[in-house]
Amino acid sequence: MKPLVLLAALFTLVTACADQSSQDTLTVFAAASLKGTFTEIGKRFEADNPGTTVEFSFAGSSDLVTQLTQGAPADVFASADTGNMDKAAAAGLLAGDPVNFASNTLTIAVRPGNPKHINALRDLTRPDVSTVVCAPQVPCGSATQKVEQAAGVELSPVSEESSVTDVLNKVTSGQADAGIIYVTDVRDAGGDVTAVALPEAAEAVNVYPIAALKESSRPDLARKFVEAVTGEAGQKVLGAAGFGKP
Repeated sequence: MKPLVLLAALFTLVTACADQSSQDTLTVFAAASLKGTFTEIGKRFEADNPGTTVEFSFAGSSDLVTQLTQGAPADVFASADTGNMDKAAAAGLLAGDPVNFASNTLTIAVRPGNPKHINALRDLTRPDVSTVVCAPQVPCGSATQKVEQAAGVELSPVSEESSVTDVLNKVTSGQADAGIIYVTDVRDAGGDVTAVALPEAAEAVNVYPIAALKESSRPDLARKFVEAVTGEAGQKVLGAAGFGKP
């Protein structure tokens, strides 16, 4: 084969491989509290769809909506509440109606062994207890405010974080005595924190919706991923992690 013909053939092959790689990458924006479950669902999705790579961006739902409205490319959005999904819908970002796929409730996370003897939400108002919560615009922060109202308790947190995982990290690193996070995050943390029951959380259950995005360059894959999350296999992964039904 002549050198120029060989070079042309190699260029065509490399270009085709690059295009194929690009075509088979699915980008999913998902709430921080979904990191463990969606990572597992993503691996199963890749196995069921050979040649497909699922890339995740996990953060607070409000931050993700901001990124999407500013033009960040993504194929699927999964929020930790309906409010932020409504914002995405109002901005014209969704390819169709969102589907509710899970629910989650809050609990109090404290250091292992509960050294400050925290037994109720009101204990978080003690001067010797440093507490962290999610910022109000984040789903876990909005739910925390509802819990405070239901309990008639007003907290004075030392910080308000942009995601539930940031709250958890403050507790596990010893920067705070307690944090209000989802029951699923306590389970993921294993022995790094101890959970304290929060009965008032029943007044602030967060429902999680998911939707394919209108600007997705992989609409078929996006639809299939939504089906993977809402289908039987995905629901088993979520249930095993402590998520409730929507």
